[in-house]
Amino acid sequence: MMMTHALTPEHYAFRDSLRAFIKKEILPHIDDWEKKGQIDRNIWKKMGEMGFMGLNFPEELGGLQLDFHYSMIFCEELSKCFSGGFTISALVIQYMSAPYLWKYGSPYIQQQYLQGVINGDLVSAIAITEPGAGSDVKNIQTVAIRDGDEYIINGSKTFITNGYYGDFFITAVKTNPKAGTKGISLIIIDRNAPGVSAQKIEKMGWHASDTAELHFDDVRVPAKNLVGKENSGFAYLMGGLQLERLTAAIHSLATAESALGYALEYVQNRTAFNKKLKDFQVLRHNIAQMEADILVQKAYLKHCCDLQEDQVYAVKECSIAKLQASELANRVVSQCLQLFGGYGFTEDYKIARLYRDVRVGTIIGGTSEIMLEIIAKMTIDQVAYPSSNTNITEKVS
Repeated sequence: MMMTHALTPEHYAFRDSLRAFIKKEILPHIDDWEKKGQIDRNIWKKMGEMGFMGLNFPEELGGLQLDFHYSMIFCEELSKCFSGGFTISALVIQYMSAPYLWKYGSPYIQQQYLQGVINGDLVSAIAITEPGAGSDVKNIQTVAIRDGDEYIINGSKTFITNGYYGDFFITAVKTNPKAGTKGISLIIIDRNAPGVSAQKIEKMGWHASDTAELHFDDVRVPAKNLVGKENSGFAYLMGGLQLERLTAAIHSLATAESALGYALEYVQNRTAFNKKLKDFQVLRHNIAQMEADILVQKAYLKHCCDLQEDQVYAVKECSIAKLQASELANRVVSQCLQLFGGYGFTEDYKIARLYRDVRVGTIIGGTSEIMLEIIAKMTIDQVAYPSSNTNITEKVS
């Protein structure tokens, strides 16, 4: 059943204020960040001062504790900045890493790390993927051995957004290597701790974001940096994936929407054979189909955001949203680039950047193949994915 949470005047006012902030503080710097491969840290501080880094976190921790539709708007508008790299860095902080500190972190962790994230003073990352373990989380090899009041950590991670210029990683480690998924924990590792090294990865797209390969060589971490209970990390991660996939889906679709808007501006003025591109029927119908596909998917995404707001553990719905939005975004951006002809293949127009950036959407947060298998298991095999901890999961909205 479709739920209908209507957006309020306050939501629209928030969108307007966010757009004004983006126009003034972000858009003028995007091209520079893309060229340098580094985001100016001052932007996180400015966003923190505006409350943008704490939309979904409690007021007692410095957040705004707003409903999830504010986060939906936040994801949409940041995704229209013509820089997937900047957008993903922001989404990783607020929706893919810091929520673990709120849901499972001790008062010490929340004061030491989460409040810094909300204020814009600290940049967080989530470190799960390894060279030999992507979606197969249970096969991670990074090990944390307890030694008194510390853990000694050895191993490596890869494809970690915010891993090079960030301040700390919420890291998936094996605290009981023989226990499979029941031996995985989450531990905070500071970027500058002795034994931590990072190498920046050169990527096809997302140039503004820092994606890193991390190495841990006898890194000593205080035991109080353990997030939640020891050996409960796998359940925590599974509980957080729906929010990650939902925000990734919003990002993909908003990118497609911005690409279509950008292409529409181009075809309004570009001529060929003494005729404006907008008047060629084949292009008109192509654009019309893209608009229809985007609006249909947008309605389903809104439904998923309603479920998130209502604290529903929506594995199937979020998997469908992630699958459909990312695949559609790839198609739409590719077709929009085609509308630019040869100019679409140049750096003179931002469509080339969008084309590079959008491609990874079917890979991050679980590949399209993983999404299809989840949907198949739930549809064909009647597999259920119950929330690992209802009381804690309810704090996600």
